[in-house]
Amino acid sequence: MSNLSKKRYTITSALPYANGPLHIGHLAGAYIPGDIFVRFLRLNNKDVVYVCGSDEHGAAITIKAKKEGVTPREIIDKYNQQIKESFEDFGISFDIYHRTSEPIHHELSQEFFLNLYEKGEFIEKFSEQYYDEEFHQFLADRYITGTCPHCQNEGAYGDQCEKCGTSLSPTDLINPKSTLSGKTPILKETKHWYLPLDKYQPWLEKWLIDGKKDVLKSNVFGQCQSWLKSGLQPRSMTRDLDWGVDVPLEEATGKKLYVWLDAPIGYISATKQWAIDNGKDWESYWKKQSNPEDDATLIHFIGKDNIVFHCIIFPAILHAHGEYILPDNVPANEFLNLEGDKLSTSRNHAVWLHEYLEEFPGKQDELRYVLTSILPETSDSEFTWKDFQARVNNELVAILGNFVNRVMVLSHKYFDGKVLKGSAYNGVDNAVFDELSKYPALIEQSLSSYRFREALSHFMNAARLGNKYLADEEPWKVIKIDEERVKTVLNVATQIVANLAILAQPFLPKTATQLFDMLQLSTREWDKAGTSDLITEGHVLGEVQLLFDKITDEQVAFQLEKLAAAKANNTKAAVSVAPAKTNINFDDFMKLDIRVGTILEAEKVAKTKKLLKLKIDTGIDQRTVVSGIAEFFAPEDIVGRQVSILVNLEPREIKGIQSQGMILMAEDADGRLDFVNPQTTITNGSVVR
Repeated sequence: MSNLSKKRYTITSALPYANGPLHIGHLAGAYIPGDIFVRFLRLNNKDVVYVCGSDEHGAAITIKAKKEGVTPREIIDKYNQQIKESFEDFGISFDIYHRTSEPIHHELSQEFFLNLYEKGEFIEKFSEQYYDEEFHQFLADRYITGTCPHCQNEGAYGDQCEKCGTSLSPTDLINPKSTLSGKTPILKETKHWYLPLDKYQPWLEKWLIDGKKDVLKSNVFGQCQSWLKSGLQPRSMTRDLDWGVDVPLEEATGKKLYVWLDAPIGYISATKQWAIDNGKDWESYWKKQSNPEDDATLIHFIGKDNIVFHCIIFPAILHAHGEYILPDNVPANEFLNLEGDKLSTSRNHAVWLHEYLEEFPGKQDELRYVLTSILPETSDSEFTWKDFQARVNNELVAILGNFVNRVMVLSHKYFDGKVLKGSAYNGVDNAVFDELSKYPALIEQSLSSYRFREALSHFMNAARLGNKYLADEEPWKVIKIDEERVKTVLNVATQIVANLAILAQPFLPKTATQLFDMLQLSTREWDKAGTSDLITEGHVLGEVQLLFDKITDEQVAFQLEKLAAAKANNTKAAVSVAPAKTNINFDDFMKLDIRVGTILEAEKVAKTKKLLKLKIDTGIDQRTVVSGIAEFFAPEDIVGRQVSILVNLEPREIKGIQSQGMILMAEDADGRLDFVNPQTTITNGSVVR
């Protein structure tokens, strides 16, 4: 989207999964950018509905419920409430926060399925899927774990390896295991309904690649282009599960809709519920209008892991249905890392939103500010507590807070809080107003292009402008010789504060409210920003409020200790509870041919972050092995190292490279890898016994 010409907007932020609390990665991925954009649209008098809700179906919910010995309903009720309260306490401005377990959502999802079914859009086919004989049920993708064929991660799921990010099918896994029984599942025939994405590929290429090339962010467009280039395949829209939306067909008893069919429809059902509650027409926000110019503009704010669903699968579903508008843009962000490591809910390596709100009461805007300033807009970024402290103390406190506080304190000290005209504006004053007038347009241009970090920097530059003006004019000195000039200086400075109050609203809503209260100012419209007469002569200011206070070393140390304690607990847990694998007999062990080899060459595999292409002298031959160790070892550092290599593993093609074996690696509780190798140099080809 390059402008704000449309009147009606439908804005969504990704539905958080209702099996755990929110953390700062969620905020940076979808919710802070969405909230900033929605607040900005509303300031420009646009008709906006901003929807979200808990994603309450799918295998992960049932897995957590089984682990905790409760029902899926108990899991989703607990976390829906916690997530909803966290959003409210943080100040995210959803019009409705809904639930995909509500009847209105089930009905609409089934209606979508039947619409496509009756049009003959689905392919019905039998396939062999994994089945747990002990639990007597088919296994959804997340009920199966095994070794990733690409990076050898032994904890890969049946739909994705979370270590290397590769999309998988359950049958791709090496040594698959059921998460229910821990045993190897069997393949059993079942019937499902598939959406033929390959059928829609020509349309998607025209709509997405041709039509969105100059619209989507580079990281989003690149991922979509890669998916389409590799060729789309039919994708099952139903699952053998006992939790979710029933497939509305008599022959599909016991089957549920695939969560990625029903989850995006949750945006629509949430809008429908909001419309019922508020006497609105939900169809005007989602369906095509008789005059295309009256169509709403649909924008999805998500994280990178959801790009394919929002840019390819959901648009294909909407297109196949035929009555609905398509996304105008999907400004997805990349991942936010934490203190040098990936955020991990399972390892408790996270900054949980509900805990932050308890430990930093009243500091919602401080977190908004820091996360906005480091948003992973086109590449991964990192949150550290030291950086959080530095940005709050050196920017919010020292620049914005300091400027506002000095203006307010001096105005009360010298003129009883009245804003007076004084002498005429001079060249310096006019230059400041000229500079100030540019910032609303700069911020609008950045926000319209989803460059939120850039927009925030423009806002802070406006604050810097005021800070510099006050420091240069030194009214605390001039008051001794020219009171009229001080009236003018504080008038100019107060006008800058009033402009900052308006400009702060999308980014720092709590702070903006404080500024309006201090200024006793009712004018809040965006189109008033950039002017020099927001406050009239004789206006009386309110009481001085401290906008921000410093983050202490003790607060930072406490947070770092929490993360260290979580890491230590994970290590202990990993050491104490890691179960041994199922016994094998001696003959099976003797089938493994493990040799000592030397790495002769190493290079990164193009367009991957995890993979290295190795040339290894095994003593038997020289062969190529693809290994997922690039995060831990630079190619130039491992040439000449001896390794243990399984030489009789069946060759497998990985990223177009024929990999002939697997090197043995040790992995600690934090996921760090190291080589399993001899302590002294040994002849290549020596057998590991």
